Amino acid sequence: MLAIIVTSHGQFARGLLQSAEMIYGKSTKVTAVTLAANESLTDLANHYETAIQQMEPVTELLFLVDLWGGSPFNAASQMVAQHPDKYGLVAGLNLPMLIEALSLQEQTMAEVIPHLERAARSSIRHLDLQAGTGDDELL
Repeated sequence: MLAIIVTSHGQFARGLLQSAEMIYGKSTKVTAVTLAANESLTDLANHYETAIQQMEPVTELLFLVDLWGGSPFNAASQMVAQHPDKYGLVAGLNLPMLIEALSLQEQTMAEVIPHLERAARSSIRHLDLQAGTGDDELL
């Protein structure tokens, strides 16, 4: 089973995981790790290590992070670099992406990551009632 760490600046990851669980239900081997304003990359790496230990055994681990290049990304990417065969990282965390990840935990990381990239892209839409797209049927 694919283990998942949802991580962000501030409490975003916890709130997002709570929302996903309201919609999808509780999952095992999923946890939120957050970075407080007064914490360092070392603190965050320690939080990641603790989360991984609590989910053991972990055969594959996916980090879902809020922002490419931010501290949660940087700390996670260092861990992925140490275990490239079993850890993965996707940035741009959003609720549809997380729900998809929860629904795909029984698949391999190699299958899940491309699916998440597609799902996240397709979840960004704009309601256009003037273009005659049929969106007005949603109302």
